[in-house]
Amino acid sequence: MSEVVAKIQRVSRASLAYAETLTREWLPQGSRQGSEWVARNVARGDRASGSFGVSLVTGKWNDFADRNAHGGDLVSLYSYLFGCRQVDAAMAIDRRLGLGVFRWGAAPVTPAAEHSPGSHAPDATDEAHRQRLESLAAEKALARQEAAARARTVWDAARAASATHPYLMSRGVPAFGLRQCRRGWLLVPLCAQGELVNLQWILPNGKKRFLKGGQVQGAYSLIGEPVAGGRLFICEGWATGATLHRLTGDPVACAMNAGNLRAVAETMRAALNGSLDIVIAGDDDRQTAGNPGRQAANDAALAVGAMVLYPKWPEGCPDDLTDFNDLYRWHRARLDAEPVGGDHE
Repeated sequence: MSEVVAKIQRVSRASLAYAETLTREWLPQGSRQGSEWVARNVARGDRASGSFGVSLVTGKWNDFADRNAHGGDLVSLYSYLFGCRQVDAAMAIDRRLGLGVFRWGAAPVTPAAEHSPGSHAPDATDEAHRQRLESLAAEKALARQEAAARARTVWDAARAASATHPYLMSRGVPAFGLRQCRRGWLLVPLCAQGELVNLQWILPNGKKRFLKGGQVQGAYSLIGEPVAGGRLFICEGWATGATLHRLTGDPVACAMNAGNLRAVAETMRAALNGSLDIVIAGDDDRQTAGNPGRQAANDAALAVGAMVLYPKWPEGCPDDLTDFNDLYRWHRARLDAEPVGGDHE
């Protein structure tokens, strides 16, 4: 894991030398304004440029018309525009620039450095690339719309989740508003901008999946209702959020994965006139190189000025536990194992 992250970071740093070349290719209808490339956001179907900008110095990008659309480097920009994972974005940029960070079976492509800064591909190539970007953006937008429509249909047809569902029993938490389909799968609702946009299915054996093409980044599942001036926890998984809500009574926004913590935190920071007392309840991936759970939680907390909280592991606690639900279940198991009323002769 740490080796892959290091390679992504190397590509991110190296790509800055070719920032204008890359942004010109990815966003061909934009233009340079000072140290920024300003374009229309093809990923959400903008018809005119102005709100979407990319720094040609730092690689940071932002869409002022969509608070969930932002990133810190060109790798995340490629990932956003083409709807792929960060590692796939880094590999695509590496191949395009011929950096040699990732190993390839074929010879590397010609580096962008061989092109002069102001050079352009032939007009036909520019047009084909623009059409491809628009086609991908349209497909992505359509997939999200279809997934959101399906989510609403499935959610409306489902019944309230059973308190004895195997997953809930194994995690030791109530359903907290979840629903259950005929197959016995739990349905976790994911919302964005007040609308249901996706569902996470949780099978009785604990396996999880999202609706194909549905929005995940920037979406979240809310347990409880935030109130102005109140405290709000933000965590990764739903079971962790259910545990926090059960023990504290405070509302929880479940981001579903570490990479989504910051986006959800920024959304929640803007909610209720910024009055919420936000606490990032991070996972502690102690046995994973680089501890991505802590890293993501720290980044999210720093971005929005929030507190950050991690499980405190007692002596004798297994090393493979990572989140608050793990700790909660471990404590419950110890209590259940203790004899009632002490020892008797």
